[in-house]
Amino acid sequence: MTSIVIPAHNEAQVIGRLLDSLLSQPSQAPQGFTDEIDIVVVCNGCTDDTAQVAGARGAGVRVVEIPTPSKHTALRVGDQHARGFPRVYVDADVVISGADVRAVARPLAADGDGGTSVLASAPGRELPLAGCAWSVRAYYRVWQRLPTVRQGLFGRGVIAVSEAGHARLAALPPLMADDLAASLAFAPEERTVVETARVVVHPPRTWGDLIRRRIRAATSTAQLEQHQRREAATEAPAPSARTGRADLLALLRADPTLLPALLVFAAAAVAARRGSRRAIEAGDFGTWLRDESSRGA
Repeated sequence: MTSIVIPAHNEAQVIGRLLDSLLSQPSQAPQGFTDEIDIVVVCNGCTDDTAQVAGARGAGVRVVEIPTPSKHTALRVGDQHARGFPRVYVDADVVISGADVRAVARPLAADGDGGTSVLASAPGRELPLAGCAWSVRAYYRVWQRLPTVRQGLFGRGVIAVSEAGHARLAALPPLMADDLAASLAFAPEERTVVETARVVVHPPRTWGDLIRRRIRAATSTAQLEQHQRREAATEAPAPSARTGRADLLALLRADPTLLPALLVFAAAAVAARRGSRRAIEAGDFGTWLRDESSRGA
C-alpha cells in the first residue's frame, strides 16, 4: 500500500483541492483504486479550519492534529500513522492526482536485493504562470531550464521514497530546505523524476512574492550548507544545487533570446542574497516567509 503524508499548517484554503484530486478516480480505474492509497493529513499548529476541511473528505483521509507548528515534526508524526511503502510526502498547496501518485511510487516498489536501485522519486512539475507578473514569468523561464532544477527532486512539493530511502530521510535534521536536503540525500542514480506523472505547483504571482520566496530559499540553502560543513568527514565537496555563472552562460549560448529573462533572474538572485544576509548572520532559520499569493490560485 502506498502511504501519503501531508503536513498542513493553516492550509484550509487549499487542502481541499489536493485531497479531491488524490481521491478522484480515472474513468478506467480498477475496482478499489482509492483503497490502494493511504492518506494521512497532519495538521500542525493550525488556527484555521484545515482539520475540518480535510476530515470532510471522509474515511479515505485520516486527520491527525498536533499543537506544534513544525513541518519536520508533522512529517515524523505522519510516519508514525502511515501504513505502508512506498511513502509519498506531499505539500498541501500543490495538486496531484491519485493516479500520478501511483506512477511516482511505481519505480520504488521493487527496491532491495535484486530490485531497482531507485530510492526516491518525484513527478514532473507544471507551473501555471498565466496570472503572474511578467517578471515572475521571466524568472521561471530561466529557472525551469536549469539542469539541477530539471533533475533534482526539490521544488515539486512531492517526494516519494522506498522503505530504504525513508531510512535515509529519517536521519536528516530539521532544515528549512527540507526538499532540497531530501533530494541531495540521494545520488543521481538513486533518484528519478517520473515525467509521465505531473504535479501542479502554483508559483508566486508578483515580484515581491517571488523575492520573499527566493529570500527563504537563500536562507534555507545557507543553513543546509552550514550543516553539510559540520557533517563533512572528507575533503570532497558536498552535493549542491546552487546555480553558477557557467550554468547561466550555457543557457544563453543555447538560446540567446533568454538574455532579458536571464537579467531578471540575476536581479532576483541579487535581491535574495541581500535580503537573506541578516537572517543568515543572525542564524535565524526559523522565520518562514510564506507566499500567500500562490495559495489564492
